[in-house]
Amino acid sequence: MFHQALQLQKTPKYMTQGLILFVLFMVIYTVVDGLNMSYEAMAIEYSELLVVINVSINVFMSLGSTALMNLSTAMVVLKGKEGKASNFGIISVLFGILTYGCTSCVIAFFASIGIAFSVVVLPFAGLPYKLISVILIIIGLIWMYREIEHGVCKVNLSK
Repeated sequence: MFHQALQLQKTPKYMTQGLILFVLFMVIYTVVDGLNMSYEAMAIEYSELLVVINVSINVFMSLGSTALMNLSTAMVVLKGKEGKASNFGIISVLFGILTYGCTSCVIAFFASIGIAFSVVVLPFAGLPYKLISVILIIIGLIWMYREIEHGVCKVNLSK
């Protein structure tokens, strides 16, 4: 069944949806990076290599999150239900915003809902937290594959 889900990805509807989602995720990840530390400041403080790594990870996370959303949509078409794994892309975005996002924004957000804490300076412009987001997306992709390939539809055969 996964092969059928991949075939659906080649249709104009899914390609358009994928392009829109990819651009949206790239904008989100780039804005979150910019709120944390601009690419120029990152290159000066750490190195240009870290900027290249961050942008490359953004592209990978955007592609992975887009794949999760598109495969989830294909699963709805093929099986009539949405996959639970599609939430991993959204979780990774929220995780990114709340961990390697703009420190003052995160503090203000949590303070507004009554949570006060001390923020520790994040190493390498939040790169370790971005890698955790990558792991969440990879887990989501593996889970989505298993749901599509091995999941069963709930059909009541007895009457």
